[in-house]
Amino acid sequence: MLAIHDRKTSFSDKWIEYCRINGVPYRIVDCYGSGIIKQIEDCSGLMWHWSHSDYKASLFARQLAASLELSGKKIFPDFNTCWHFDDKIGQKYLLEAVGAPLVSSHIFYDKEEALIWAGRTNYPKVFKLRGGAGSENVILVKGVSDANRLIKKAFGEGFKLKNRYNFLKERLWHLRRDKNLFAFLNISKGLARLLIPSKTELKFNRERNYIYFQDFVPGNDHDIRVIVIGKRAFAIKRIVRKDDFRASGSGHIIYDPDQIPKECIQISFDVSNRLGAQCLAYDFVFSDYKPYLIEISYSFSRDGYLPCPGYWDENLAWSEGRFTPEYFMIEDFLRDVDGR
Repeated sequence: MLAIHDRKTSFSDKWIEYCRINGVPYRIVDCYGSGIIKQIEDCSGLMWHWSHSDYKASLFARQLAASLELSGKKIFPDFNTCWHFDDKIGQKYLLEAVGAPLVSSHIFYDKEEALIWAGRTNYPKVFKLRGGAGSENVILVKGVSDANRLIKKAFGEGFKLKNRYNFLKERLWHLRRDKNLFAFLNISKGLARLLIPSKTELKFNRERNYIYFQDFVPGNDHDIRVIVIGKRAFAIKRIVRKDDFRASGSGHIIYDPDQIPKECIQISFDVSNRLGAQCLAYDFVFSDYKPYLIEISYSFSRDGYLPCPGYWDENLAWSEGRFTPEYFMIEDFLRDVDGR
């Protein structure tokens, strides 16, 4: 019996579909319930796609994964796959420790030390909060005055993890990009959010008492996103937003596998193997034609990858044809549960 936490519009939609098609016994469970351990006592494993924007999951999902693994249960995502999810600081330490080609990253927990560094470093730099997706909470820092302002705020009032002004700016950008009625109507949501904070915004604590910068890598008009699930990898090329430096969330995607550098695929497989991860997405930029990682994530928005024309195996052999990423996840998971 397989336990699945059902969250609509998440990976679980296709996991449940797979079970129904293939006659896999499963049970819908509630990971937020105090009795979750009891709920899955007679289950072989648990699959739960939890989101970075879920303040409740952020309180205990990693701890649940570690606890279930310690008890002998299989879980997706397991601890190796998820402990660093939506945590750019954790990813810095992890990727440096395994020798991955990470863009040079700088973390400070002391205001004065950060100010000294800011006065001596070169610019531009990229400021990031430890959490956020789709270029959320990412700012290009053009000089020392910008850096000092951010540092003082970081060690003062701090930053909102969910920023209503960024929410409106994103919708304005989508309107300029899409120029359709749906994007226009979404502006009203952004304006309403300026006046009325969302429940999510109110639940998350402010980010303070640290500051994180990455080196800015110039000359990139795109990034490469590679997703490794077990022994399969698929990838897209994301074009940088107009008059911006960010590619994530641009909506301009190229699916041609010939435009994906094989070195990115190989690095992604190598890092996943080093980390023992079930599923990870890797974001690459380039300096002197060499790929460097920006960040990683076990979760991704499936719709952006449905047009992918195929995938690579661990030997970089190409398999042509459309596929369902969530099926890869559950097939690997069931194989792991069976011990094969």
